[in-house]
Amino acid sequence: MAWVTIGRADGRADRQESDGRKDSSLASVTAVHLSISPFAPACPPVLSLLTFPRMSSASRARLQLLGAALLFSTGGAAIKAAAFTGWQIASLRSGFAALALLLIAPGARRWWNPRQPNGQLWQTVLVGCCYAGCLTLFVLANRLTTAANTIFLQSTAPLYVLILAPWLLKEPVRRWDIGFMLAVGIGLTLFFVGADQPVVTAPHPTRGNLLAVISGFFWALTVCGLRWLVAVPGRGSPLAAVTSGNFTAFLVALPFALPLGAHSFSEWSVLIYLGVFQIAVAYLLVTSAISHIPALEASMILLIEPALNPLWAWLVQGEVPGIWAMIGGTIILGATTARSWSERRVEAPVA
Repeated sequence: MAWVTIGRADGRADRQESDGRKDSSLASVTAVHLSISPFAPACPPVLSLLTFPRMSSASRARLQLLGAALLFSTGGAAIKAAAFTGWQIASLRSGFAALALLLIAPGARRWWNPRQPNGQLWQTVLVGCCYAGCLTLFVLANRLTTAANTIFLQSTAPLYVLILAPWLLKEPVRRWDIGFMLAVGIGLTLFFVGADQPVVTAPHPTRGNLLAVISGFFWALTVCGLRWLVAVPGRGSPLAAVTSGNFTAFLVALPFALPLGAHSFSEWSVLIYLGVFQIAVAYLLVTSAISHIPALEASMILLIEPALNPLWAWLVQGEVPGIWAMIGGTIILGATTARSWSERRVEAPVA
């Protein structure tokens, strides 16, 4: 699933929680996974083997982000390989992820409880509902269209963030953002040029493409919501919102997932992998690493996810995306990369 990094362009964390300052610049939104560094939890003991204690903090962060990107990138192929229905995968994947986060991330337990002050509970759950929609639609889209189409179409989320940010976050759209929006719009349109032929791994391409677009919109709402949570000290925790979103997706999809039927341990292991490693461990790796290297570098490393996602589906399922989808995906990823670079060039402090 495509996420974003939210932070300063020079790599320094926006310390909104501690001193109340607000970074008025639009979040650097690229096709990578979300981390908001002021709330990044310390690496849990269960992940201590992945902290590389003998390495410098920057080198360790790069390896952690690389590992997270590789885990994220396997989502499409693993979802297609699972011997469950789309609703079953959506429910159980998020259920395992929520359980893993609650067990290995103390912040998820500390922030997400009914006694939170200042209405934090409903704010956390509200943002979590947006994330739940993104998670569920991402799985359903992967079961209907190609992994490439799903990840590339979800990567249009920055377009919706730019549209929503002036309204939800009071963050202005700048002139160079218009070019980015046009490029992403063109890339999005190319996915609906012609008609993809149904195949075993993508039986309903058009329907899946539409679900992937809607998933991207829900991810844009999630990004705005997570940024809204950290805009005011004490408003809420992104980690709790992520946990809440997974738990909500589990509950909402569960009625459509029953009955589960009989499955082997190896079939269950795919779902456990998707929840525990592809979501929970990868998320914690990102939050552990993100404050140690510049946002631009983190974005570039995490762009490995959408680049490798179609590759795994091709290697595992023999799935080949259409030519228009590849062109559209290249335009979308190219536009997000260029925008990340322009953010770094414009906002980085002058020595």
